[in-house]
Amino acid sequence: MENKTDNLKSFLGSSKTAYHAVANIKDILLKKGYSELFENEDWQLEDDKGYFVIRDGSSIIAFKNRSGAFMIGAAHSDSPAFRVKSSDTEGAYVKLSTERYGGMINYTWLDRPLTVAGRMIVREGDALKSALCDIGDKTVVIPSLAIHFDRSVNDGKKFDPKKDLLPLAALGEGDIISEAAASIGAKKDDVVSHELFLTSADEPRFAGLSDELLLSPRIDDLACVFACLEGFLSAKNSDACPVLAVFDNEEVGSETKQGAASTFLYDTLRRISSSKTDYLKRVSESFMVSADNAHAIHPNYPEMSDRKNAPILGGGVVIKHNANQRYATDAVSEAIFREICSKAGVNVQNYFNRADLPGGSTLGSISDTKVSVSTVDIGIPQLAMHSAVETCCVKDVFDMVSALSVFFSSSLAKRGGEIKLNLG
Repeated sequence: MENKTDNLKSFLGSSKTAYHAVANIKDILLKKGYSELFENEDWQLEDDKGYFVIRDGSSIIAFKNRSGAFMIGAAHSDSPAFRVKSSDTEGAYVKLSTERYGGMINYTWLDRPLTVAGRMIVREGDALKSALCDIGDKTVVIPSLAIHFDRSVNDGKKFDPKKDLLPLAALGEGDIISEAAASIGAKKDDVVSHELFLTSADEPRFAGLSDELLLSPRIDDLACVFACLEGFLSAKNSDACPVLAVFDNEEVGSETKQGAASTFLYDTLRRISSSKTDYLKRVSESFMVSADNAHAIHPNYPEMSDRKNAPILGGGVVIKHNANQRYATDAVSEAIFREICSKAGVNVQNYFNRADLPGGSTLGSISDTKVSVSTVDIGIPQLAMHSAVETCCVKDVFDMVSALSVFFSSSLAKRGGEIKLNLG
């Protein structure tokens, strides 16, 4: 277990952006003998061999090439953060100009170490090259205004993103683009464009009197990405074709060329299939687990949850429900996943929004508009979703690993209203 938890902390800590998360997944898959495919090349696939394909550096689909239905485990690589636009010098201070990506809890980003990471497009001769960058141990900070200047700060504060949320990067002189370029051995003049993000520099750590809790940036949704990857790699052989899909841009609606609303999954599954008819037959018996975290009942705000359908930390994997299809779970997909969890020996919890509160959506229903498969939305219960540092239970992460290992080892067959499960 110690090695597993070390792997979890390492993955969360080093996956500072969606680009880094996908690069980490790629490295792990290569070490496991998977081969990279490229969308602009012909694919020559061998039976029962592992492959993966990356789109735009921030989304990845991996699979074992088998002729059966697709058993798809999907999660997302992105988390709320600040996009860095530029460095601006004002008097003695160098500040970063930023733009919010996704819906974060603003105040959690103040007065804590933040770092900058992302990708840069650099010129090398007559070619353009994409390179991951990370300024490492160098950090910046968004300083609060002292209470002496704002006596009402504890009465609630509305943050102005163009004023209150600008990081202090340096005194006197400094340029974030030059720093980021130096981290990849390049000069600022070589940088043609960039996508840099301000991200928490806090390292994942355990908390609780028995180290049962995990405090980390990006638990939503990298804990699910980790669980999907671990379950995918530990699966036993089956008749089905296991597929790991990690999409970018869920936090901003998924409607990008690499998001769950794109054709990326369809394009990949169609190329795996021998014909359109083969694809349609396989999809009709396929199943997707859409893994994105769920709100646990809060110890200080229990009234915010549906009192009979609120998961707890440490209670097991969560099945998410919504009558308005914000989640894709239905009676059939719930029943299938419950059987999988029973086989894995994993507890299952339900999540419904409180009846008068709207909830968020996730990638399950969005992806189904492109590849129509039976889908269940699940998650790891957590607290402080979209905070700079979030909280979950370590056991729940590995319960999900166990459930997804059985899932990726399983297959199903449909005939009319009857479903036969072959559980791994």
